[in-house]
Amino acid sequence: MLGGTEFVGRAVTDAALGRGWEVTVFHRGHHPAPAGVRTLTGDRTTGGAGLRALADGTWDLVVDTWSGAPSAVRDAARLLSGRAGHFSYVSSRSVYEFPAPAGLAEDGPPVAGASPDAGPDVSYALAKRGGELAALETFGDRALLARAGLILGPGENIGRLPWWLGRTARGGPVVAPGPPDAGIQYIDVRDLADWLLDAAAGGLSGPHNTVSRPGHATMGELLDACVQVTGSRARLRWTDPEVLLAAGVEPWTDLPVWLPAGELYDALHMGDVSKAHAAGLRCRPAGETVADTWAWMRDLGGTVPQRPDRPPVGLDAQTEAKLLGTPGTP
Repeated sequence: MLGGTEFVGRAVTDAALGRGWEVTVFHRGHHPAPAGVRTLTGDRTTGGAGLRALADGTWDLVVDTWSGAPSAVRDAARLLSGRAGHFSYVSSRSVYEFPAPAGLAEDGPPVAGASPDAGPDVSYALAKRGGELAALETFGDRALLARAGLILGPGENIGRLPWWLGRTARGGPVVAPGPPDAGIQYIDVRDLADWLLDAAAGGLSGPHNTVSRPGHATMGELLDACVQVTGSRARLRWTDPEVLLAAGVEPWTDLPVWLPAGELYDALHMGDVSKAHAAGLRCRPAGETVADTWAWMRDLGGTVPQRPDRPPVGLDAQTEAKLLGTPGTP
């Protein structure tokens, strides 16, 4: 496991340990590795010297979640090419040329200009596509590209579902982005991890869109579950998208998960995922993801990790207060 101490990497590591597999975790040492793994430490951003710990050993499967410079994926893949049987790269549906239309499958055109040799100063889409190219360049038909989208669940260090849980836990009226029946497409991190391990062990290769089917849940179901599991007296005040946009509310960041109808919604919540589901992807109910994330947050005392390379999300209290007094916010 390249990484293995936070969110997706940690979920993959935990799932592999749960199967009784022997797991090696290569990481920079910023966070403790799970008990029961063999730990190798190095900084892949420094090039050859940082990968020295990987110079010896053989592995059946490698999973890489890297989202920085594609050259880091390239260097690790090349170093492991003759000593690893299969390489899984956790990519993103952001690799598709924008705008990605509703129903887009894996044969959609990727973003142009990506390179496996690129450094850190590229966009997220180019970084992930460059990482894909790096994996394919070295492992070819032994490379699996898991193109995830919105990932939720215990361990989330982006803050999307934790923000909603924290906000509903405080109670009172809560601005909820309408309409409540708008479908959302995402994956629980544990379902992604289980599928990755099954697919890798089965020798699956090529790109797969790895999220739930469109409409697996709705914004209403997700936020109702947040209110229920926190046991608060929060009252969801469903607000028209036009009102939110007129107030300068940024979809996805100010109100996480939510996108109004349009190109971004089609790209992120309406993708074709039939290939991965035919290959065994199964997604648990939204209520289970919400409840388990809340339990994890409570175990941490309410203070959840935040990736330093991602800005905090969530609507500020002042803007919410103004919206709650705006006509069109029931």
